Formats: sequence, structure tokens, C-alpha cells
Amino acid sequence: MSSTSLAPGLLGIVGCGLMGRGIAQIAIQGGIPVILHDSRPGGAEEARAAIGATLQKLADKGKIGAQDVTAACARLSVAASLADLASCTTVIEAIVEKLDVKQELFRQLEAVVGDECILATNTSSLSVTAIAAACKAPGRVAGFHFFSPVPLMKIVEVIAGPLTDAHVADRLTAMARQMGHTPVRASDTPGFIVNHAGRGYLTESLRLLGESIAPHPELDRILREAAGFRMGPFELLDLTGLDVSQPVMESIYDQYYQEPRFRPSPIARQRLAAGLLGRKSRRGFYRYEDGQKQEPATVAIPPRVALPVWLSPRDAAAYPAVSQLLDKLDAKRDEGARPGTGSLCLVLPVGQDATSAAVAAQLDPTRTVALDPLFLGGRRTLMTTPLTADTYRDAAHALFASDGVPVSVIRDSAGLVCQRVIATIVNIGADIAQQGIATPEDIDKAVTLGLGYPKGPLALGDALGAATILRILDGLFDFYRDPRYRPSPWLKRRAMLGVSLLTPEN
Repeated sequence: MSSTSLAPGLLGIVGCGLMGRGIAQIAIQGGIPVILHDSRPGGAEEARAAIGATLQKLADKGKIGAQDVTAACARLSVAASLADLASCTTVIEAIVEKLDVKQELFRQLEAVVGDECILATNTSSLSVTAIAAACKAPGRVAGFHFFSPVPLMKIVEVIAGPLTDAHVADRLTAMARQMGHTPVRASDTPGFIVNHAGRGYLTESLRLLGESIAPHPELDRILREAAGFRMGPFELLDLTGLDVSQPVMESIYDQYYQEPRFRPSPIARQRLAAGLLGRKSRRGFYRYEDGQKQEPATVAIPPRVALPVWLSPRDAAAYPAVSQLLDKLDAKRDEGARPGTGSLCLVLPVGQDATSAAVAAQLDPTRTVALDPLFLGGRRTLMTTPLTADTYRDAAHALFASDGVPVSVIRDSAGLVCQRVIATIVNIGADIAQQGIATPEDIDKAVTLGLGYPKGPLALGDALGAATILRILDGLFDFYRDPRYRPSPWLKRRAMLGVSLLTPEN
């Protein structure tokens, strides 16, 4: 297949469901003529009418002009059969996620379209390479993965298989920009960029729940308010639906030959079997009444008790913000080299649990409470050892909540909550870069636009520092002996060199 102009020409879209309609809408709004085809009789005509109605609603709200509606609708036509797509320069399929069905469609399309026509698949979970294998000219085949709802999710993954011609991805990239979307380039791999990078947030949160570290509402509050995620992981699972999320988690895990970093949780599988799908079933991790999530009550703040607080000089020097916070909260400080009798022993673990920190410092575990020193803003996280007495737990809770910042008290967990989840996200993002699936810039762009994270995985790592992320992962690996937490070479080398995780290979 020879290189041709980047001008889009006529775009064919096969499959007129939610995704196909969304792609058609942004294409005609971007000035690209589109011809629709659907195997269901009348399906393409219904889609054309629905797209016109959507554009008219946008005009009624003042978001686009009436003349824009007229011009866009004039670019939209319907194909009675696949043969009517013969003059297309690009065809995008947006049909059912079944490999054999997609392969058969591409065989049929090859018999109809010209030699220079690009065949693109909107698959979210299937191998682009396997789809292309059914074609006589696999070089013309690429992935063009949009996200739902297409007009609002301004990201599209352009996926090249090992045989995809270079100019094919270039043409799709240019088309995405004309549609008003941001393209990111990836090589064909399970989950591409977004679904691949998204494994850490959900699977590590489910692992925390499986260890009874905290109830799911508390985990959501911590990750939303302390780490800055738009939605907590269990809110997100309820929104997406376990019938959608769990198969994706299992598929990526299996396609990567049971890579431990992607290991799903039996909790989600069990809840799926029970029909606890989320919002769509009105019961998931939360209950929903009239579409509204029923938020469980938070634990009441205990009355403040003026116990002396001992913080080791080493921790005080390493995390001056904690010392400043103690002074701001008017904490009674125990300044001894060792904690006095009756003092609350405060530890600041990074990648450790409270028990390990107490044992290493030879502290009384009944008086020891851990504070996450890396996340002190929107919500603070305290952690107890299995032996921490209620008196010391409650005293720490009351102290750190005394300025109005909410506090979560969790059970012992290496890396607490935010450290564990963010380190897992960063590590997976770093390994996507290590494998050469996408550039560091495109990884972060895809995740922020596709998943709505506060930062991309590599920028999240830079915010804490690559050395700190490596320290957290090493602590998790030492504690659990689970290869899930082995650090990516990309992360390890940049931590050793003291450079940004966004630094590309020379």
C-alpha cells in the first residue's frame, strides 16, 4: 500500500450503534463526509436521524449554529450495502466485539474498497493484529479506538500492528485531529494504552478491600480526597458496571499470561455472580435510590485527649511538614530521644506498614499509630498496628482532625492506601513506556483524557519522585513477596539517575 495524502476523503462507518453514531457525529462536525452502513435493516437510517436530532439539540442550546447543523447533516449519507462503500478512502468498523465477526467483515470490505482504502477497527479489547490477519493486505489495517460517549471523550488511540504501514497511522492521526479529538499512538498490545494503564487503580483498590484494610466507602474517600482522583475506585466500578469492568480485568490478565501486576480480585467476580453490577442494577458496592448513591455515614471524631506525641528526630527531619502540622494543631510534643511512658508514638512509613515501623524503631505497638506523610491535604490517613489500643488510635484521630481536615483510620497496610495505589499506577505506566507501547508523553495524555486521573501515571510518579515510588514498591515487594510489586526497569533506572519518568530513551 503506497503513501497517500493525509486528506480524509469519504469515511465509511460500519455499525451504527452508540459508538458508530458518535464517531459519525464528530466526523461530520469536523467537515468529513460520512456514509453509514449497518447490517440491521433500517439501522443506518435510524442512526442518521438520531445524529441529526443530537446536532439540533446542540443548536437549541446555543452550542453550535443552525448553519453548522445543516452543513454537517449534508455530509451524512446512508449505504444500502457494503458495495456502496467502494469509494471510501477510510472505513471504520464499530460492530460487535467478536473476532470472527470482525475478520469476516474486513474480508468483505477488502473485496469492495480500493487498494488505498484504510480499514480501521474501533475494537477496545481484541487484537488489531488478529483482525488484520484475515486480510490480504494487513498493512492497511489499524486500530482507531474511541471512548464512550465519543463526542465528550476527546481521546482516540491509534493502534499499529506489526504489519501496519506507517502512513496508515499518520492518516488516522490527522483524521482524529480534524474530528476535534486528541490522538495518541500505540503499538498493538492488550488494553492498548488506556485500558492497560487503568489496571492499577481498580485492582490494587480491590486488593486493599480484600485485605480488610478499610471498608470500600473509606477507600473511595481517601483516594478521592487525599490523592485527588475524580471518583473513588468503587464508585467507578459501580458507574461502569461489573459486567463490563470484570471481563476487561480478566481479559487483560489472561492476554498477558497471568502477569501479576494485572491480577483481578475474586471479590469482583463474586459480586458479578450475585448481580451486584452497580448503578444499572441499583445495587453494587453502594445502593442507589432514584439514581442517587447512598453514602454510608463516616466515623464520628472522638473527643480530643492531650496525650504527648513522640515523633522520632529522624522522621521529623525527613518530613518537616508533619512537624509543622503538629505545631499548628497545638500537639503536646514529647521531645525525648525515646518516647516517654504514655506518649503516643507516631511513625511515618513510606512503603512500610505500622507494625514493621514499630518493630524497626523498637516502639510499643500498643501505642503506635502511623500517618501517611506524603498525603496531608484533603484527607489524612492514620493506620494502626494490630495491637494499637483504642485510646491511642482515638487520640491520634482527634488530633489530626482538629483543624477540620477529615481523617480516615485504616488497618495495617504496607504503603497505606494512596502510596500503594499510586505506586502501582506509576509502575504500570512506566512499564508501558519500557515496552515501547507508546511514548511517555502519549501515555500521560491518554490516561488524563481517557481516565480523568489528576495527572498521567508518569507525572504522578514525578510529583512524588521516582526514588520515592521505587521505595514504596520495594517496601511492598519486601513485605508481600509478590512479583506484582516488582519495579519496572524504566522506573528503576530513572530513580537511580534522578531524572523525570517522562524522560524518553535516546
